Amino acid sequence: MKNLGKPSILVVEDDTAIQALLRAVLGSDYNLKIAGDGATALLAAAEIEPDLILLDVILPDMDGREICRRIKSNTRLAAVPVIFLTSLADPAHEVQGLEAGGIDYLAKPINPAILKVRVSNHLDLKRSRDALERMARLDGLTGLANRRTFDDMLAREWRRLARVSHPLSVIMMDVDHFKLYNDTYGHGGGDECLKQVAAAAAGALQRPADVVARYGGEEFVALLPDTTLDGALMVAEAIRTAVISLVIPHAGSKVASHVTLSLGAACTVPQQDGKPADLLEAADNELYAAKSGGRNQAKGRML
Repeated sequence: MKNLGKPSILVVEDDTAIQALLRAVLGSDYNLKIAGDGATALLAAAEIEPDLILLDVILPDMDGREICRRIKSNTRLAAVPVIFLTSLADPAHEVQGLEAGGIDYLAKPINPAILKVRVSNHLDLKRSRDALERMARLDGLTGLANRRTFDDMLAREWRRLARVSHPLSVIMMDVDHFKLYNDTYGHGGGDECLKQVAAAAAGALQRPADVVARYGGEEFVALLPDTTLDGALMVAEAIRTAVISLVIPHAGSKVASHVTLSLGAACTVPQQDGKPADLLEAADNELYAAKSGGRNQAKGRML
């Protein structure tokens, strides 16, 4: 697991003298994990998901470039910067390392000042990339996951739950008569309404695995792994009640004097050859039924 304080660095180096040097130079500023061979390094990388890897090119059991290729093939580790440590002066070796996925080379004997600057610079770049990636996966207005993120999570949970034959539920939800809300209070008022609804919907969830995302416009969607239809309808009701409790005035509503939600839930036990889009379509159909039935309610069905 990642340490939430200092950045973590995986050092893959079999020379104990260089290990000691790296500890002395970097140990006060970073959390170091030392691995003396390739097999240990691959296990450690998967376990701690480091912020940066210092990787010796020549190891007793495996070529460092092969280790780098394996690390980069892991989607959870692909963005981790790898700096090679090498005593090989041939430019061809450096090219091979960069082609394997390395981002930089440090020649041995290691200069401590250069080491510190290179490590700091690459960690700064990674932090910037990580921040941009987080922004790209969030809805700019509400701070919820965006549609791209939701679709990725749905596909991942579908595959996982198909392996164990556990249920998966989704809830589609829509702010009732939102166009009339915008017409009455303006788009600025509409944006503020959506932010409050988003916070209420997210706050109604009880488990870390459950997620609410903004799906587009005034439409939101919840992903509920390991949840039956009855459980999904309970969550839908909790979200509906949470939004009502905000008592956001809605003079243009044909349902109530305040903002309300209509919700549609669908549940299935995913199959490997099934389509997550079918589950979303079923939930959307239930949302339409809730609207047709008078709004401010939840409908649901098994798929």
